[in-house]
Amino acid sequence: MQEQDSSPTPLPGSKPKKPLDTVVKMALGVLIGSFSLIWGGMYLSRPDRSIPPYTVGSQVGHIVATHVPSDTTDQGIETLVKRFRKVGRQTHHFASMKIQPTTPGDPGGWYRRIVVYVFDDNGWAEAEMLKKYMAGDAAVAKNYKKAMRGYYQLQDQEEEGGLGPMPKADEVSDATRVLFKGRVTDPIPAELEPEDISISPL
Repeated sequence: MQEQDSSPTPLPGSKPKKPLDTVVKMALGVLIGSFSLIWGGMYLSRPDRSIPPYTVGSQVGHIVATHVPSDTTDQGIETLVKRFRKVGRQTHHFASMKIQPTTPGDPGGWYRRIVVYVFDDNGWAEAEMLKKYMAGDAAVAKNYKKAMRGYYQLQDQEEEGGLGPMPKADEVSDATRVLFKGRVTDPIPAELEPEDISISPL
């Protein structure tokens, strides 16, 4: 008994489908791979919305002047300062915070000492202003400190951060609110951990 052919009968006028050419397959693979790389790069480089957008305006040695948008709240400044504390405690490496090594070549580390000033006016973060302040220019120093929205400093294992101008010696003005002060090895109470806030990038 003869077996019947079970293959479908092609419709009149239809052409049999040809398999994709190897070159076409490779082109599609490259296209999909390119889109995957672009998406992955965008995902990895997305702005961190848990802290205010900030820019390093200038850096002289271990002193760094940064600025944030003028409408940044005190809560936003506090979150940024506490992020510096987190980096200082976890890695002691501030490259992830856009800061160049502050003590390059030091056997104790590239960021053994660091002082960060936070302003909401980029004019105060410019190199010329920072240099005048560090040189003790009386005409600049008073307003420079007054314009500070926050600060963070790390000296070996000692750290301090706060809102307002950074205190000198142990003299804290009414405009300053110290958020933390002590050793990086001190435990952080859970209630003092920063809350995430969503702020659009610059």
